[in-house]
Amino acid sequence: MTRAVDLGAAFDLLKAVPMPAVAAAVVTPNGILREEYLGVASLDTNELLTANHAFDLASLTKVLVTLPEVLRLLERGRLSLQDPLSLHLPEAGWMVEPSVGTAKIAHLLAHTSGLPAWAPLYTHPTDRATLLARVLQTPLEAAPGERLLYSDLGFMLLGLLTERLTGRALDELAEERGFVTYRPSGPTVATERCPWRGRVLNGEVHDENAYALGGVSGHAGAFGTLRDVARAAQAWLTDLVSEPTRSLVARPWSHEANGCPRGLGWILGHPTCSGGDLASPQAFGHTGFTGTSVWIEPQRGYAVVLLTNRVHPTRHTGDDIIHLRRRFANAVHAALGRGV
Repeated sequence: MTRAVDLGAAFDLLKAVPMPAVAAAVVTPNGILREEYLGVASLDTNELLTANHAFDLASLTKVLVTLPEVLRLLERGRLSLQDPLSLHLPEAGWMVEPSVGTAKIAHLLAHTSGLPAWAPLYTHPTDRATLLARVLQTPLEAAPGERLLYSDLGFMLLGLLTERLTGRALDELAEERGFVTYRPSGPTVATERCPWRGRVLNGEVHDENAYALGGVSGHAGAFGTLRDVARAAQAWLTDLVSEPTRSLVARPWSHEANGCPRGLGWILGHPTCSGGDLASPQAFGHTGFTGTSVWIEPQRGYAVVLLTNRVHPTRHTGDDIIHLRRRFANAVHAALGRGV
């Protein structure tokens, strides 16, 4: 039985934040413990935020779509973490040396493949296959396994790998999972007034490269309501993957410059992480550029979800999202103590 807890102090922190829209939830294996919706979905319309509004999840796509699909392939014996990428994508890096084809699946998941963080693919408009072919020939900035370099490009290739091995598109796989979607059909939360596209983005992906890839990519592109993300977090607390797989994912595979450890896909609990200095060492989480985050405490038995549209109407807001994430997570940890 879930014990009674007072999360009021944690949720009170959200009442004065500068973001137009804020949605937050604390989730247990049995469902949502508390949820709250504050603000407006768009400053242009002043439409009140509701449980039906989907947020652009940005890089949460990496851990809510791509990572689970790669792990499903792993558990089904379709690939190994030690497989070089070229075993499954033989065209990977054949034009360059050193080649991303030599990077192992584990390197890509742990952001140690050596690929650069980003590339302006959207400035070379062409079809999706050609853009991904360009990523496959991107020169490495370090040898695989040499150092951590958080890379959107690596998760683009993991998305492509998933599509190649399953024979299905990522958006189809996401729909089958039933948590988040690349094609929101209901109301959505506005993000940035994009100079490149000449409009306020609402219902279309904020990430420029994901947009150039048709809105569907392994690194970004997914949308979800607070309850969608809460259900995905709940699945990570319960039976999304086997316990041995979850333990494998949540052990340190690399470390950021500030000492924060990274697992496979996820950031791991550490005093410097966005999950707060009260997060347990067993915790894992992730953030998204649009103002989203999720932190999961498997041993304590709860997860913390915080969704905002901090980039609306511009990314240059000085909103201090890092501080907000830590304060909210710490307040939840303090309220729940050792768990629920």
